[in-house]
Amino acid sequence: MLIIGLSGTELAPHEHGRLTAHGVEGVILFSRNFASREQVTALIDAIREVAGEDFLVCVDQEGGRVQRFREGFTRLPPLAAIGKLYDSVPYEAIQRAEEHAWIMASEMRAVGVDFSFAPVADLERGSAAIGDRAFHADPAIAAELTQAYVRGMHLGGMAAVLKHYPGHGSVKEDTHESVAVDPRSKNDILTTDLLPFVAGIEARAEGVMAAHVKYTAVDDQPAGYSHVWIEEILRGELGFRGCVFGDDISMAAAGSVGGIAARVGANLDAGCDLVLACFPDVVPEAIAAVKDRRPSLAERITPLRGAIGSTWEGLVDNPQRDRFIARVTALEP
Repeated sequence: MLIIGLSGTELAPHEHGRLTAHGVEGVILFSRNFASREQVTALIDAIREVAGEDFLVCVDQEGGRVQRFREGFTRLPPLAAIGKLYDSVPYEAIQRAEEHAWIMASEMRAVGVDFSFAPVADLERGSAAIGDRAFHADPAIAAELTQAYVRGMHLGGMAAVLKHYPGHGSVKEDTHESVAVDPRSKNDILTTDLLPFVAGIEARAEGVMAAHVKYTAVDDQPAGYSHVWIEEILRGELGFRGCVFGDDISMAAAGSVGGIAARVGANLDAGCDLVLACFPDVVPEAIAAVKDRRPSLAERITPLRGAIGSTWEGLVDNPQRDRFIARVTALEP
C-alpha cells in the first residue's frame, strides 16, 4: 500500500521498523539518499537485508533536472531533447528514446533499483511542473516516443510507470506547490493528453501514476483520489490491469482532502494500489493509516520487481552501452 522515503545515505535504526511495518511495500530514493554508486548499492543491500529480497526499491531517474543519482552514472538529457530530434529525424528519435531508456534502466538494475518512475507521458505544453521532462507538445509524437521508451525500459530489465495520468502537461500550476485545476472536457483530455498514456498501456507498461490535478469537468477530486479516473476510465475504459500509484501525499495539491491519513485513505479508496509517502516526517502517520487495510494485490505489485540485471562491471564492459551513451548524451537539451 505504501512506498516510503528514507532520511539519509544510511539506513537509520528507527527506519528498520518502518520497512517491516504492515502495508509498506517499498522505498523511494532521492538525492538525499545518494552520495556515490558504492554507497547507494550498500544502502539498497541494507534495505533488503531488513525487508527481504522482494521489497521494492524505486527512484525518479528521468534524466535532465530530475535525476536523483548523478555522480558515477550517465548524465541523461531531458526527454524534450528526444522530441526535438523527432522534429527533424523521427526514426533516430525513436531509437534514442529506446537507448535513453535502456541506459537508465540497466544502470539502475545494476545497483539494485527495481524501477524508475518513468517515462513522463505528459505533453510539453507549458506546465511549470513538467516543462522539458516531457517528450513533445504533439500527442501523436509523445505517444510514439512513450512507447519506444517503455520498450527500452523492458529491454533493460525494468518495469515502466507512466506519469502523471491523465496528463499534467497542459496544466500551468505545479502541484508540488499549489492546487492545480484543468477545466477541459473529458473528450478534450481523451483526444490530447491521454494519448501517450494509451500508447504506453498498449506497450504493456506495468504502472501508472495519477496526478494531483483536479479535472473538474470529469470529477471534483484530483485524479489520484478519483474513482472515476481510476476505476471507471483507467481500468474500465482503457483496460489497464497494472499497478496504480498515488503521487506523493506531501505535495501541496494533495491537501484537498485533509491530513496525511485522509490523503492515504482517499488514494486507496479511489483504487490506487500504492501511495507515495516521500518525506520521512509523514511516514509514521501514513503507516498508521493503513494498519487495518488489506495488502495490495500481489498480481499488480509483482511485475514491478526488476528482472535479473547485470553487475556494474559487466554493464560497463558492454560495447553496446558505449554506443548508446555516445548517441544519447550528444542530444542537445
